[in-house]
Amino acid sequence: MTLENSEWPFDSPPNVACITVRSIVDVGKPVLMATRDADDGAWQFLTGDAFEEAEVMLVSLRSMVERDSTLLELADVQPGWMAWREHHDSPWNRQAVVTQTEQ
Repeated sequence: MTLENSEWPFDSPPNVACITVRSIVDVGKPVLMATRDADDGAWQFLTGDAFEEAEVMLVSLRSMVERDSTLLELADVQPGWMAWREHHDSPWNRQAVVTQTEQ
């Protein structure tokens, strides 16, 4: 699936702010983990590695999808869920995120 041949599949608008890290945007590391916050549905696209606060960036959802069209496969991820994969071309795994209050 690509943006050119499909309508916007996300329930968030293309210009919604997402959290990511400089190693994805500036260095080109792959997105290996994506989460949606349970409280506000905010997206986070991460490498799965530890990072410093200074590495955090706000970017648009559209810019992330343009950078990596495989993120279109995550359009149905609901708030409170996460997805991850081993490598850029591995299939996405999904699960609900368990919070401290649910344990």
